[in-house]
Amino acid sequence: MVVPELRPWRGARPRVERIADAVRPSLARVGDALRRSIGTGSPQVRRGSRPRPWLYTATAATAGLALAVGVVTVSGPWDSSGQRTAERDRAVALEAARGTDHGSTRGRAGTPRETRTPPSAPSVLTGLGGTATTVKSAPGGKALAAVLDPLLKTPALGRHSASVVDVATGRRLYGTAPGTPLTPASTIKIVTAAAALSALGPDHRFTTRATYEPDTEEVVLVGGGDPTLSARKKPAPGTARLSDLAERTAAALAKRGVRKVTLSYDETLYPGDRRHPIGENTNIAEITPLMTDEARTDDSGSGAAPRVPDPAADAARTFGELLRKHGVETSPPGPSKSSSRAATLASVSSPPLSALVERMLTNSDNDIAEALARHTAIATGKRADFAGASAAVRAQLQKLKVPLKGAVLRDGSGLDRRDRLTADLLTALLVKAADPAHPELRPVLTGLPVAGFTGTLSGRYADGAGGVVRAKTGTLTGVNTLAGTVVDRDGRLLAFAFLGTGADRGAAQDALDKAATALAGCGCR
Repeated sequence: MVVPELRPWRGARPRVERIADAVRPSLARVGDALRRSIGTGSPQVRRGSRPRPWLYTATAATAGLALAVGVVTVSGPWDSSGQRTAERDRAVALEAARGTDHGSTRGRAGTPRETRTPPSAPSVLTGLGGTATTVKSAPGGKALAAVLDPLLKTPALGRHSASVVDVATGRRLYGTAPGTPLTPASTIKIVTAAAALSALGPDHRFTTRATYEPDTEEVVLVGGGDPTLSARKKPAPGTARLSDLAERTAAALAKRGVRKVTLSYDETLYPGDRRHPIGENTNIAEITPLMTDEARTDDSGSGAAPRVPDPAADAARTFGELLRKHGVETSPPGPSKSSSRAATLASVSSPPLSALVERMLTNSDNDIAEALARHTAIATGKRADFAGASAAVRAQLQKLKVPLKGAVLRDGSGLDRRDRLTADLLTALLVKAADPAHPELRPVLTGLPVAGFTGTLSGRYADGAGGVVRAKTGTLTGVNTLAGTVVDRDGRLLAFAFLGTGADRGAAQDALDKAATALAGCGCR
């Protein structure tokens, strides 16, 4: 994975190079003094003289201080809270990828970042633009209205709703029809993420297995609902690899003395219709618990792409080819179901749910979203289809005690135009994700695209609040939405949700971005 140089570094590079050049002669002089004091070999102490430990200590301290100054300076730039700004930016931009939202054919995103534990609330809030605590009061409602009303009451957004909430108190500071349900498009992924994390926990993983039926000498590839399972030669770090599963399966069969098997595959974890209601679409594959690389036929990691028509059968065929490379002869694969008598030969597991949630939000990944909705259903004892997943997600939201009036959940990705959410619900979930009482929800914040840097916001905010706004985008024909967080001019963390219905996508996105940028620059008292 190649991480491009971040913008703060490009601007700081001349200064860093000048500082490094200035420090280098000092370090050389210190080194010369050290060599003159102690010699090039082992120190020699003259007979009858006492060693001078202070000289060694002083010399070492001077060298250490000079080196530390150089390293600390070069490692900058640093922000007012003592956090290295490039490190903070890179923490959310490890893949620096371009996602593709619904209805868009822009550049592809990269692969998911390495597995890591969700940060604690203070570090997340600090990374969102300031310290976790603030000393100034929240913006005033009238002042916010004076700034936002002219920007949001534009024909570009059509019928719209908006909500701005102070994260520290949960108090709504601004609202325009905040309880009116509108089509959310991809911002519904915030809902899907919160429900899945609440039901499963951030450390949960999805496991793909190979089982063996001894009576029939049948090997069954059992789908565990991991759409990121990879058959590529160089998958992203932490991703489950089909080649690893094949190698382990072949080794387990060799121990049993088995070299010829009937190959089958099991995709029964998800019952019901496998096709999304929008029909065949390059934005989403057939919804099945067994697929590799989201059934993409190209080398993309996210966004629109051609897909194989039968992801489960394709994954099984690839698995058979890999087994044959390890000396196991297989039949052409067919659908089956692993029985309770079957023994597990080998398994591979996905990255933790926290990483999958972040990838889903950053890249607006529809395949992961639908998988997480179904896993929420499975975890809560409901049927893993569209209806069961929607019911399970709603039940988790009820447990989180967020406002659900008017909400209609038809899918997990937001591709279904019948979905309805309110701005109040979206901001309530963002506030809940920042609550120290709900650390399991933290990936909802850390996965939000960073304006001008990552995912579906990588190509936006070139002249606005780049690196300050973090938000989930939503785009369908006639629907443009944005929901996320921003730190205002006084360091106050705000959650916002803007939902619009304008037909001109470019004009609508500009209006949304201007509103979020205005929040970032607003003291508004």
